[in-house]
Amino acid sequence: MLRDLIVGPHQISFDITNKCNLRCLHCYNSSGENLASQNELTDQEVLDFIDEFKSIKLLNFCFCGGEPLLRKELIVEAAKRLRTYGCENVAMVSNGILMTDEVIEELINAGVTRIQISLDGIKAESHDRIRNKKGVYEKALRWVLNHKRITLGSTIALFIVALGCFFTLGRSFLPPFNEGSFTINISSLPGISLEESNKMGHRAEMLLLTIPEIQTVARKTGRAELDEHALGVNTSEIEAPFELKDRSRSELIADVREKLGTITGANIEIGQPISHRIDAMLSGTKANIAIKLFGDDLNKMFSLGNEIKGAIEGIPGIADLNVEQQIERPQLKITPKREMLAKYGITLPEFSEYINVALAGEVISQVYEKGKAFDLIVKVKDNFRDEAEKIRNLMVDTSDGKKVPLSYVADVVSAMGPNTINRENVKRKIVISANVADRDLRSVVNDIQKKIDTSVKLPEGYHIEYGGQFESEQAASRTLALTSFMSIVIIFLLLYHEFRSVKESGVILLNLPLALIGGVFALLITTGEVSIPAIIGFISLFGIATRNGMLLISHYNHLQQEEGMGVYDSVIHGSLDRLNPILMTALSSALALIPLALSGDLPGNEIQSPMAKVILGGLLTSTFLNGFIIPIVYLMMHRRSPQKKEIRQTTDGGNISNEKNK
Repeated sequence: MLRDLIVGPHQISFDITNKCNLRCLHCYNSSGENLASQNELTDQEVLDFIDEFKSIKLLNFCFCGGEPLLRKELIVEAAKRLRTYGCENVAMVSNGILMTDEVIEELINAGVTRIQISLDGIKAESHDRIRNKKGVYEKALRWVLNHKRITLGSTIALFIVALGCFFTLGRSFLPPFNEGSFTINISSLPGISLEESNKMGHRAEMLLLTIPEIQTVARKTGRAELDEHALGVNTSEIEAPFELKDRSRSELIADVREKLGTITGANIEIGQPISHRIDAMLSGTKANIAIKLFGDDLNKMFSLGNEIKGAIEGIPGIADLNVEQQIERPQLKITPKREMLAKYGITLPEFSEYINVALAGEVISQVYEKGKAFDLIVKVKDNFRDEAEKIRNLMVDTSDGKKVPLSYVADVVSAMGPNTINRENVKRKIVISANVADRDLRSVVNDIQKKIDTSVKLPEGYHIEYGGQFESEQAASRTLALTSFMSIVIIFLLLYHEFRSVKESGVILLNLPLALIGGVFALLITTGEVSIPAIIGFISLFGIATRNGMLLISHYNHLQQEEGMGVYDSVIHGSLDRLNPILMTALSSALALIPLALSGDLPGNEIQSPMAKVILGGLLTSTFLNGFIIPIVYLMMHRRSPQKKEIRQTTDGGNISNEKNK
């Protein structure tokens, strides 16, 4: 036959593109990695190549790749020409991903007679694994892109719920510590003897040693006046290390309070070595809450203090509620008679100096004995001032050199006065202290303030100030709120510097509320409190969460600008490409945080645990929702934006033309 005599190929396999929408493990040329290749023939060059077979009647022509359907319009035109030139079989090899009923019909109408679709596994799991295709995620992504309103509405509702829960969480400065030891302060009445104070401290030791978890105790009663933390002999401080066995820490503390509560005439404060001192630095008292009552009359203040104690002692969560110990002791009051002082020519400064020198003494020199220096003090002999009547008979020098009894120029009367007077900012104060147990600090303070405002009427000149950890919590929260706002602003500016787009930077920042959802729920189901470490965890989480959005947006832009994909295709392929990196980075962070989050009860891990819980919960929601919300918002953002120009081939009488559509 004449056809058999024609010299030329009877079958041609033509790789029309290197591009592919998959990353199949068996691909010999790694087609998927060559998406940015600039070495492919143009549409016109391909058609010119097809025209060279016009005189050769081919039996078979097969379009291969890559994925040929990425150049579907070109294949349609080329197939029409091949059939016009007498080619009997026009075939195509495809992975089938882009194959739809409409595409098949268009190919058949163009003259394609055979389509080979590759199957890379005997079952769906192996098929998707070989193709390196994220089947489940891709199906879910396409579903949410087709149901944008439902997905966005559900996410917004979830965020509103999380935001509402955030404002219902308790507030604390620091999470409860577990230092493995109790620091117990026992304060009796001022003026008690050292012997009696020691007996009271010894009894407390014996009571503590009856508790199975406590094996040893150490106590100090009083501290020297020159000590940095000077204490009177009426105060004992006990260190009691413990080791938890069959009971929780809260049950152990309750048992300690019950046993020590049997000691009468003493105020008991139970803390821990470090937290105890933190409270002392913050409020001046070794308790979580310090209610400071200011006024002039100490007796009246002590009465008001006990009234406040009675009003608030029924509030849930209050423990170790005490009023600062006050006791009166006998005193001599020396009141000058101004008329008589003027009569004898004695000024008030001179009178005051006489009283101080006569009764208190004055250092006038030093004497040395055996190499040691001793102060030489001038004062009245003890046997002349040990009774009120003797003091009245002390002789005072007048201006003319005469002497008169002290009783002539002053009233010397017996009275009762306070043992100690505490001041703050020059004002006299008395402190009502309390600890918090099994409840957050902020809510307890709020209840205390409401109860005092409604139940206690303060006389004129008296006022209350609140001190303790909650004050520091409020101040730190304000500082961290400002810090959080500044960090968000800085993150936005950095994103804008990178992407040069306000919209895209805003889309990436959507990860912040997505992360907030998980962080809030993590606190809600664990501690139920927002502390300073938790807030720091939120700030850290914001920086971590923006990373996922950056990975997606940058890849979307790359696929559109460098590889010519449309917006929708870039979102699909970009999300699939970035799934593994996002999951790997999130998992690596989560695996490092899980031990910290789960071991919050261990000594030394109390501050790290709330921070880890917040970051872990935020990573979970931001990573999951990021893969769906960011694509949705990105598509909506570009819905009315000018799209990249795409080239579509059309035929007119056998000639091809390029139409540019937006």
